[in-house]
Amino acid sequence: MPNQYPVNWIPTLQTVQCQETPSFLKRAGTDKLREVFLKYASIHKDGEEYMTSEDFVRKFLGLFTETAFNDESVRLLAGIADTSKDGLISFSEFQAFEGLLCTPDALYRTAFQLFDRQGNGTVSYADFADVVQKTELHSKIPFSLDGPFIKRYFGDKKQRLINYAEFTQLLHDFHEEHAMEAFRSKDPAGTGYISPLDFQDIIVKVKRHLLTPDVKDNLVAVTEGHKVSFPYFIAFTSLLNNMELIKQIYLQATQGNRTEMVTKDQLLYAAQTMSQITPLEIDILFQLTGAVQQTGRIDYSDLSNIAPEHYTKHITHRLAEIKAVASPADRSAFIQVLESTYRFTLGSFAGAVGATVVYPIDLVKTRMQNQRAGSYIGEVAYRNSWDCFKKVVRHEGFLGLYRGLLPQLMGVAPEKAIKLTVNDLVRDKFTDKRGNIPTWAEVLAGGCAGASQVVFTNPLEIVKIRLQVAGEIATGSKISALSVVRELGLFGLYKGARACLLRDVPFSAIYFPTYAHTKALMADKDGYNHPLTLLAAGAIAGVPAASLVTPADVIKTRLQVVARSGQTTYTGVWDATKKIMAEEGPRAFWKGTAARVFRSSPQFGVTLVTYELLQRMFYVDFGGSQPKGSEAHKLATPLDSKLSGTDDHIGGYKAAVPLLAGVESKFGLYLPRFGRGATAAATPGTTTGS
Repeated sequence: MPNQYPVNWIPTLQTVQCQETPSFLKRAGTDKLREVFLKYASIHKDGEEYMTSEDFVRKFLGLFTETAFNDESVRLLAGIADTSKDGLISFSEFQAFEGLLCTPDALYRTAFQLFDRQGNGTVSYADFADVVQKTELHSKIPFSLDGPFIKRYFGDKKQRLINYAEFTQLLHDFHEEHAMEAFRSKDPAGTGYISPLDFQDIIVKVKRHLLTPDVKDNLVAVTEGHKVSFPYFIAFTSLLNNMELIKQIYLQATQGNRTEMVTKDQLLYAAQTMSQITPLEIDILFQLTGAVQQTGRIDYSDLSNIAPEHYTKHITHRLAEIKAVASPADRSAFIQVLESTYRFTLGSFAGAVGATVVYPIDLVKTRMQNQRAGSYIGEVAYRNSWDCFKKVVRHEGFLGLYRGLLPQLMGVAPEKAIKLTVNDLVRDKFTDKRGNIPTWAEVLAGGCAGASQVVFTNPLEIVKIRLQVAGEIATGSKISALSVVRELGLFGLYKGARACLLRDVPFSAIYFPTYAHTKALMADKDGYNHPLTLLAAGAIAGVPAASLVTPADVIKTRLQVVARSGQTTYTGVWDATKKIMAEEGPRAFWKGTAARVFRSSPQFGVTLVTYELLQRMFYVDFGGSQPKGSEAHKLATPLDSKLSGTDDHIGGYKAAVPLLAGVESKFGLYLPRFGRGATAAATPGTTTGS
């Protein structure tokens, strides 16, 4: 028999450890938290400041802001933090609740405190019945609070107290029992069947917290007009409860691929290792997705569309959040231009950051590629890339590693911006409503991005390369970017453009699809990508892309560098290819491969992670697609699960509103928002003051 010990759920400040992860929050500092508390506290009593229920729920959390709010619901929610149950929230209670919100099981602990009306760490029958009777569900389909289910938990005399651990199971079982009791009420004759409309009525009322719009709209359609049996009813509710498990089965069947379409037989085969999932549940799953999509196959996006709501949400601190259109249907040509401008701006900044980080590696790569064998005896200046790096620092100083950076930044900003913008633009055109894009379209989008950037890349590259190799020539005159431009002229700036296309088109055609698939493989089970996985995916994708196009990069470099007296000159791509092969052999085409990989991989890793993080922080909804993995797929909940944008919601309180929404959406404990107007209930023994 379980121990009947009271559980003190309030975590002490010493034992609560929160970390900055997608799931947990970092604790707020005491001084900052006190500052926020005093901002909202309106009661002064015995030298201390206190919050009232309205201070905490309506003013601080921003819930129940309507004029005719339900004051009883507000008091119930405030009671979660008010552990002394005196109607006031002290700073110590305010801080303790902030700590609780950081714990891994914060949702269940929040729900437990809602039912712990006496604040003694246990839930009595009277506490449980009092809260249940105040919910909207009980008012629509009353639950028998004197039945065998209640007696199994609270005893025949209903005097047994439930501790926290036992309460979590009670809350889980309660809604299953409520659903079965609702079925029995619709089947008074005991036939084992209910009508489709009764089925819809029960599911909408009892399982409201597990319904997405797609499921709710097809409750009658999925029955195909037939009566609903009790086994079908139980399987349907079990399916809604187990959608996260269904997602894992799908990922097992597809080996982690979120876009692969699977048949019913494939999912059944993968599900046979899971005893919780029955063939009837799989049948219902395909009936639901068939009613919505009518394809006979499903992918991960189908499961996300019918999965129940979640209270959790990956937290990205947004510096700005703008909704440009009310819905995707409102996307005009002007909005699409604004979207491209937005992406171009963020891409410019991201490209500049990425280029600056790896510029010294790029300089070493260029000098290694320009080093020629066979022209002069003893001309080879660098034994390897490391030797080149040391000699540049020794003879030209540390700043010599950044020779030519300014024109690089002036060019790389629009170059990376147009590459990222064109790739996103073309991908959007070939992405279907499910958010999927075929591989050939990904390659095409990358190729288009690579081709579009050459208009910026070629002038940039030729100026940059001539400045980078200038340090090798001991001349009295100083070479500047402006002097190079004057010498080359407009058409000269596009010398080697064919080789540039030969390099940039295949590079982008390889890089962007590889990045997209690597990022998807590194996403967590909810499809979320941590910034480190974005960086890793960008760096990994750069390895094959950079290495495989090195021969084109060598040819481009030779065409764009001014040959010194006695060195071989080249008239074009094919001429350079033949002469390099004849004079230096095939290995010459792979010169600087290591430096190129070590430059391109981290550069694009930094560029892509910067680009995507900027889109997360400066979020603008243009009604189009957002970067995959920016946050887990979560649906809105009645209390609006979006993290609060107010600066006062710090530490654990960043998750307060989503967690309270989760108490509703996960457990179905919807409290009435309206009904009774606000009543000015004075708190005994208190006086207001400053």
